[in-house]
Amino acid sequence: PSKWACKACTFLNLYNKSNCEICGTRSCLSSFDDLKVTNFNDEADSSVGSVFLPLKPCNKRKIREPNLGNEDCIELGGFRGIKASNKAVQIEDSNSGSIKASLKILSYNVWFREDLEVHKRMKAIGDLIQLHSPDIICFQEVTPMIYDIFRGSNWWKGYRCSISDNTASLRAYFCIQLSKLPVKSFRREPFDNSIMGRELCMTEVEVSGGETTLVVATTHLESPCPAPPKWDQMYSKERVEQAKVAINILENNPNVIFGGDMNWDDKLDGRFPLTDGWIDAWNELRPAEDGWTYDTKSNQMLSANRTLRKRLDRFLCKLNGFKVCAVEMIGVEPIPGLSYTKEKNVRQEKKLLELPVLPSDHYGLLLTISSQ
Repeated sequence: PSKWACKACTFLNLYNKSNCEICGTRSCLSSFDDLKVTNFNDEADSSVGSVFLPLKPCNKRKIREPNLGNEDCIELGGFRGIKASNKAVQIEDSNSGSIKASLKILSYNVWFREDLEVHKRMKAIGDLIQLHSPDIICFQEVTPMIYDIFRGSNWWKGYRCSISDNTASLRAYFCIQLSKLPVKSFRREPFDNSIMGRELCMTEVEVSGGETTLVVATTHLESPCPAPPKWDQMYSKERVEQAKVAINILENNPNVIFGGDMNWDDKLDGRFPLTDGWIDAWNELRPAEDGWTYDTKSNQMLSANRTLRKRLDRFLCKLNGFKVCAVEMIGVEPIPGLSYTKEKNVRQEKKLLELPVLPSDHYGLLLTISSQ
């Protein structure tokens, strides 16, 4: 069916919808040639732009989901009260049974834009997965269509997914986690203060033949949405509170990796509210580098948007028995032979640009840890 792309959050809506299903923006502000910058004036803050506006309902209703039961909240083992062990941790490959030297975790906001080469973009992300072979994957902004694309890919068969096919079909967009390692439990905790349906997703996996537990969590924290009629809807207070809640839920576990699209703005939100024992993997391993995972200058697909360079995506770790070894950005290169055309308004003059296509508007983050 025909769809229109929302100018505020880029979500695709059916043409019979007069307002965006996600953020409530009226359809008169959108068209198929989305990715245009909404008519911002030159004095607007540089952080204001369509690239930084995902998913804000205009009314104050929380996004309600159907009652899905407990099918995605399998509790095979508790998340709290796990005793820390001083023994060296060994990481076992669940496919071969051999001991691995390291473990890889991928976090990637895949971008829910379904009208911008979604099949080729998702194939490119699949190619990256096959190249790097992460043991655990954390995806954000997955739509039912994107879920189906992934589910039909060859690489999918090697993972266990945190949600069922039925649940994926009922939600507009969501986070999922995938694991090659033996899973003790999947769990989701909605944030009480979210008007965007945001939640903390947790996967508890076994390493070292079940002797050690690792909790890997992901989230998509509340998004800043400086859009008409108000331009001050940055949701910093809500985002900071969600980060505190997440850390509080996770920190009683001896081994935790928390990665995702935090939508974090250090100038607006302050320092990420980590308690003792936590580290930011990028700051720990690459302190001299900015680490911008959303970058309208280096990501040429976004070069027609207003300048925005932020370290939105992060890996935060609290480890006992493991150590962080490496963290890198992936998906930073254009997809060969693929481009799209975008119309940009430059001081009331329209220019038509041909731009490359990358796997997502975000770069992925790949973290490697090893046993101590």
